[in-house]
Amino acid sequence: MSARRRVLPIAGGLAAGAVATAAAGAAYRLGRRRRVIGRRGADDSTPFGSLRSSPISVVTDDGVDLHVEVDELDEYAAAASQERSPELTVVFVHGYSLTLDSWHFQRAALRGRVRSVFYDQRSHGRSGRSTPGHATIEQLAADLLNVLDTVVPQGPVVLVGHSMGGMTIIALAEEHPELFGDRVVGVGLISTTAGGLAPRGVLVPGVPEDVTGQLALRLVAVLARGHRTVDGLRRIGRSVAMVATDELAFGDDVPASYVEFVDRMLSATPFEVVAEFFPNFASLDKFEAVAALSAVPTAIICGTEDRLTGIGHSRKLHARIAGSTLLECAGAGHMVLMERHDEVDDELDRLLAAAGDRVEGSGPR
Repeated sequence: MSARRRVLPIAGGLAAGAVATAAAGAAYRLGRRRRVIGRRGADDSTPFGSLRSSPISVVTDDGVDLHVEVDELDEYAAAASQERSPELTVVFVHGYSLTLDSWHFQRAALRGRVRSVFYDQRSHGRSGRSTPGHATIEQLAADLLNVLDTVVPQGPVVLVGHSMGGMTIIALAEEHPELFGDRVVGVGLISTTAGGLAPRGVLVPGVPEDVTGQLALRLVAVLARGHRTVDGLRRIGRSVAMVATDELAFGDDVPASYVEFVDRMLSATPFEVVAEFFPNFASLDKFEAVAALSAVPTAIICGTEDRLTGIGHSRKLHARIAGSTLLECAGAGHMVLMERHDEVDDELDRLLAAAGDRVEGSGPR
């Protein structure tokens, strides 16, 4: 055997050994990280996903059934609200690959105190599937208007959106700026942006940082063609998914139940749906539209360690929305609404108070 022929199997063996060693090291680190997550204690007595009300179906303009739930005022809050005119409704709009259950802590905090509306965006959760051509931020804004017209046909509204839900509200402001200051009397924008997003790693954790722009779009399109296989791999790789969720969604160590809950929502969203909505983020450019939000109290909230819609996006929104407030939650990640729920809930209470003062000052609508 020539020297060259001897080198090839040796090199191949070394390479295989290196791969095996790296895989073993990665598996060890993954297992250790998974055990660290599992040791974190829970601090909430209400099980995630257990807050429910009777579902309402809202049909969109292209025939998609949206799953909507309304938490009405309790009798004491209702009696108190009759002394003021009119009743305020808060509508919550969830983020990409999540469901209305992501508002767990906010729903628990407001239940019975304020009339609150929660719904699953098209193709998410218990709502019907969209055709790919309607999987756009602009369509989500039209859906939000359908929800308002059906469930809140009268009275003032505060809109609160997280991530893609915040983009939905901004798109509504672009299409219908006249609503803000009239029907819409307050806005909460959590971990979101109006453009300039580089969403690498959102779909496939570990994608190299140079996989951006058109390359990322092509990668997603290729994966989408085999979406059933991708979904199967996501189910098999539960430990990998859990660690990725922990690192992408949260900034600090949170209870394991938080990570598991978010991971269940993400995993339940078919990759085909993930791929359909993905092109929206790279092409989003609506910063010119956010000036319409200056007409109402607007609270902007973001974690300083948000890896998906970084704090710079919230600072830019704050600079462009006159009179807005900005709450920066130190060390928190993209799921700040869970990770710092006490701070978020307090900020939303201040927003509702400001919106309520505005309504009372303007008289009946």
